[in-house]
Amino acid sequence: MTAFASPAPHISIWPGVSLVAAIVAAAFLLRLLPGVGMFSPLIIAILIGVVVRNTYGLPAGAVPGLAFSLRRLLRAGIIVLGLQLTLGQVVSVGGIGLATILIALFSTYFFTLAAGRWLGVEAGLTRLIATGTSICGASAVLAANAVGRECDEDVAYAIASVTIFGTLAMVLFPMLGSGMSAHDYGLWAGASIHEVAQVVAAGAQGGPEATAFATIAKLTRVALLAPLILIMARHVGSTGRAPFPWFVLGFVAMVGLASTGWVPASLTKAAGPLTQVLLAMGLAAMGLQTDVAKLRAKGVRPLALGLIASLFIAGLTFVLVIGAGLF
Repeated sequence: MTAFASPAPHISIWPGVSLVAAIVAAAFLLRLLPGVGMFSPLIIAILIGVVVRNTYGLPAGAVPGLAFSLRRLLRAGIIVLGLQLTLGQVVSVGGIGLATILIALFSTYFFTLAAGRWLGVEAGLTRLIATGTSICGASAVLAANAVGRECDEDVAYAIASVTIFGTLAMVLFPMLGSGMSAHDYGLWAGASIHEVAQVVAAGAQGGPEATAFATIAKLTRVALLAPLILIMARHVGSTGRAPFPWFVLGFVAMVGLASTGWVPASLTKAAGPLTQVLLAMGLAAMGLQTDVAKLRAKGVRPLALGLIASLFIAGLTFVLVIGAGLF
């Protein structure tokens, strides 16, 4: 990734921010088209950014605004994400459900790190794929990158990986879980599919009850983003590469605030779209920095790692859910 410093006061960020905002607006509009609505605006935004960069190039005056979007707006989006979660939601999953999510999440993360070393995938890219697969897709990749600061091509590759395999899971889970109870199917989907939108879509195929369980399980995974990022910061920081991820404290503070019940429902509801806009702006900026030639040079090993990680979390979670149902 290009090492962006905070723009100097006399340098305008608005050309870059305006370009990013236009891409995000286009991403939300494209979701209105048939068949496109299944994809998160985050994914569409980075794709548009990549196309613009590699087709038309990047205006020099846009660079300060991209730096602002990648650093400030992206981290603000992760902080606001905390308003959509409460400790009560985590508790509602139940002891067995929470244990299933915890075991699957951390097992997948460390398994993916080991598998990445075995496949010879770069350590930074491996961490991004591990985080995106074990927690919440593109949002988790962005949070992990705020700690590790990998190159834009690594981030784009990791997001592509979790998008591809998360979409496949969204399609296949309803067929594979057709004989499961609504609770078990919802827990399985929520504890293993990558993106929140993908979880909701897959859960809906099992009915309203399955959708509710899937969504709660998924949001519980999202809440575990904070401890995993802190673990990652400690590990990466041991090499002298990463500062403490202060934005994680903001995320935790927002979860705590939402858990008090003092936040108006209208504000909580508005936090969802605001989070998507802020994160999409960060991803659009990242797409505008991504060189497709460098992306192709990564080869297929990282994609194989994404597949192995996705199969691992789906298989392990299935075994844990079915095993818990036997007792």
